[in-house]
Amino acid sequence: MRAIQMTEFGGPEVLKLAELPTPQPGPDETLIRVTRAGLNFADTHTRTNSYVQKATLPLVPGGEVAGVREDTGERVVALVGSGGYAEYAIAPTDRVFPIPDAVDDGTALALIIQGTTAWHLYRTSARVAGGESVAVHSAAGGVGSIAVQLGHALGAGRVIATASSVDKRALALELGADAAIDPEPQGLTERLLEANGGRELDVVFDMSGGAVFDASYKALAPFGRIVVCGIATSEPNEVRTGSLLRHSRAVVGFYLFHCLTRPGMFAEALADLFARAATGELRAIVGHTYPLSQAAQAQIDLRARRTTGKLLLDPAA
Repeated sequence: MRAIQMTEFGGPEVLKLAELPTPQPGPDETLIRVTRAGLNFADTHTRTNSYVQKATLPLVPGGEVAGVREDTGERVVALVGSGGYAEYAIAPTDRVFPIPDAVDDGTALALIIQGTTAWHLYRTSARVAGGESVAVHSAAGGVGSIAVQLGHALGAGRVIATASSVDKRALALELGADAAIDPEPQGLTERLLEANGGRELDVVFDMSGGAVFDASYKALAPFGRIVVCGIATSEPNEVRTGSLLRHSRAVVGFYLFHCLTRPGMFAEALADLFARAATGELRAIVGHTYPLSQAAQAQIDLRARRTTGKLLLDPAA
């Protein structure tokens, strides 16, 4: 089978097209013929071995696929851990989920990681209460575009989006944001407050880290929460316990794969998202589909923020 294989860590050039044996499923595993593989920002960290979960070589990257079960012919989306950038992939059977007829492959891939992340940011980590204000950074990206749409449905009173271009901010407004602003760290605290009618924020979802985190933290109201679900800048932050105490603020981390260790926690979120997508209440933003051989370019575009929504690889192209 055709696959993208890494034999070293490094830049995009380490993502090389290779011919590899088709993997063979073991007990409690399912072989999937991949029709689309999803890309995540985490894949770029895996490439440099700087992700939360350390990788070993050689490696076929890619943690999620949509396709067809070889044993039953059923359309499914699955979390494979690794091995997704290929024509065939193996997934633990309990991490394989049927795709409803009304949901296409791209939407299923946009929802299985980014969608469930956005859902749990509201329900599990921030526990957004009715009427609270929520700021969503990177609002045109995979997690952000879904988080913006879920805001009012999951109880937020005012949803403020940040995005890096005029077009991306327009998309965030189209998706349901009440305001959309520039995420440039200089002056970001003041812009967040202005977008919230001069009031401090209840909740911020941050995927950037660094100066964006610091500016967002300063905009929080008493009992406000900032939820960290990514560190795109790779810049560390420090929060002093005295500051948490003085302002009654909370900093919460969220790593989706902890949900997989708790029965039903992941499946509940995905089922809810699939139902919303099937009725048209939720629109996954599916971006460009790259041929498998262009996986390196796809990661370059993703890191350069030249993309919108969910990026896909087509193993057959």
